[in-house]
Amino acid sequence: MKLVSYQEGKKEAAGILRGDELLPVENINHSDEKDFPITIQALIETGRVQELQTWVEAQGSLPDAAAIDKCSFAPLYRKPPKIWGIGLNYVDHAADLHEKAPNTEPASFMKPATTVIGPGEEIQLPLQSERTTGEAELGIVIGKRCKNVSESDAQSVVAGYTTVIDMTAEDILAKNPRYLTRSKSFDTFFSFGPALITPDEIDAVHELEVATWINGNLHRKNVVANMTFPPEMLISFHSKVMTLEPGDIISTGTPGAVPLKDGDTVSCEITGFPLLENPVKDLKIEGGKSDGSTTEK
Repeated sequence: MKLVSYQEGKKEAAGILRGDELLPVENINHSDEKDFPITIQALIETGRVQELQTWVEAQGSLPDAAAIDKCSFAPLYRKPPKIWGIGLNYVDHAADLHEKAPNTEPASFMKPATTVIGPGEEIQLPLQSERTTGEAELGIVIGKRCKNVSESDAQSVVAGYTTVIDMTAEDILAKNPRYLTRSKSFDTFFSFGPALITPDEIDAVHELEVATWINGNLHRKNVVANMTFPPEMLISFHSKVMTLEPGDIISTGTPGAVPLKDGDTVSCEITGFPLLENPVKDLKIEGGKSDGSTTEK
C-alpha cells in the first residue's frame, strides 16, 4: 500500500495512492462506516496501517478516487516524535567530504521536528551559511514501540519507507564537528514524503537505488546494498540506544550531497517511489528574505 498525505485547504489528510488516483481515507470511512484515523501519523500511532491495508485488499470495489494531478501533497506528517539521521553511510559520500567513513558504528545525529517540510515546499538557505547541501536518502518509518530489537526482527517494526531530502550547512559543520546538530537543524532542513510505502510492496529493500538530482540532472546515485550499515542494523542499533516510537524516522544516509543555491530544484528519486522535489530559496538574497513568520499547520 502507498499512503500519502494530501492537502485540502488548510487540512492535511491521509489517502491511498493507486496508480494515478488518490483515495482519501475519509471516503472509506464515509462509504463503509469505518473509523480509520484520517492522518498518516494517527494511523501509525494507533497501529492501524495494517488493518487499513487488509481492508482495502479485501474489497472488490473501492470508493471514488481523485486524479493525483489535482492534488497537492504534504509531508507524511509534521511532528515526528524523533528524527535520526545517519552520516557518511555510503563510502563514496565520505570521499566527497574528504572524511573517513565510519566502519564500526553508525555516525548518527538527531534533528528537530521544526525542520520538517513536504513536497514542493521551499527549502530556505539560512543567513548563517554560505554552503548548504541537499541529500537524497531512504527514510525508514517506525510502526511499533520497540526496544532492543534484533536485526532479524527489525523489519517487523517498520511501518514503511519513504523518500527524504536532508540538508546540511556544511560550512558550519566544517568549523567544528561538534557543530553537527546546529548544521542540521535549521528550519526547512528535512523534507519527506510524498508516499509511505509499506514493506510488502518492496521486493528487496537492499536493491533500491537512491539518487540525488539537481535541476533535472543526476548528481549521484547508489544502491542500498552499498550502505556500510544497512536498514536492519540501523533499526536494531538505535533501538538499543533508546526506545523507538511509532512515527520515528531513521534517514539512512545519502549517496551524494549537492550544494544548493537560490532558484535550484533538488530531488530525491528512489526505485518505485513517487519523486520528492523541493525548490530552493536563499534568504541572504535581496527579495528572498523571509519575514520570520511561521504558519501553524
